[in-house]
Amino acid sequence: MTAPYDEPHMKSGQAAAEATLPLDGGNVYVRQDGPRDAAALLLIHGSGSSTRAWDPMVRLLTTSHRVIRIDLLGHGRSDKPADGDYAISAQARRVAAALDLLGVTRAVVAGHSSGGYTATALAEQRPDLVTALALINTGPSPDALTAPEGVGAIGPAPWPQLTDAQLRQAASPAFSRPGYQPPQELLDDLRSMTYHTFTATMRASGAYIRQQPIPDRLTPLGKPLLVIFGQDDRRWRPSSAADYHAVPGAHVEMLPGLGHTPILEDPPRTAATLLAFTAARPAQADRGAR
Repeated sequence: MTAPYDEPHMKSGQAAAEATLPLDGGNVYVRQDGPRDAAALLLIHGSGSSTRAWDPMVRLLTTSHRVIRIDLLGHGRSDKPADGDYAISAQARRVAAALDLLGVTRAVVAGHSSGGYTATALAEQRPDLVTALALINTGPSPDALTAPEGVGAIGPAPWPQLTDAQLRQAASPAFSRPGYQPPQELLDDLRSMTYHTFTATMRASGAYIRQQPIPDRLTPLGKPLLVIFGQDDRRWRPSSAADYHAVPGAHVEMLPGLGHTPILEDPPRTAATLLAFTAARPAQADRGAR
């Protein structure tokens, strides 16, 4: 375990702060926004993405939450070791360690796409920490996958020289709203990954759901569950969202006109759905949390 988290190492003040935490396997970037005495809401990005994917939603969520975002190992501003352990269970352990260092003892956890796998694994490992789960376009099982290729199909040779146009084309299954273009920052984050770290994280996600479907993992946990799914998702079969009804009490919300990434395609609508869920079952604030 690393040394206790030291608030002076953060940048900025109460409203926004960021740090790089030395965790098992490498340094991991963490950002916090919003009041520190509000209920904690953890946001976990998907494969090939980063904390920046949540940028348009953060200002909508910090009115009532302490929003915490983490670049998973291999992504964004976190380390990308060639010999890193990118298994979903390992990513979840690092997230738990980061929250411990931040002094967070309870949180609602939201994950987009494969970030929902890390969120689920976190709830499996630390049920004391996760009070409720929100999964956004998270495929429930391997047979729900409709677009298995994408960026990984390009191959390792041209990876460092990928143009913005190539990245947009390869990432196109992630977006469905007509005319939508992913932010430049996300293209830069994807390009900053190595081919190995990208493919390793994708393989880890596949292995996690092949081992056991997500609804089967969630059922014994007894956690409140919100599932948000863009109705025009081109990566996961939208009708597969109904698989989550197998989890007792699960609420499934379909968003018409949106694809695999509603957090970017329509941040206000996605945030409103998430906030209605958290308002009904808020995570208790961590008094005195760092």
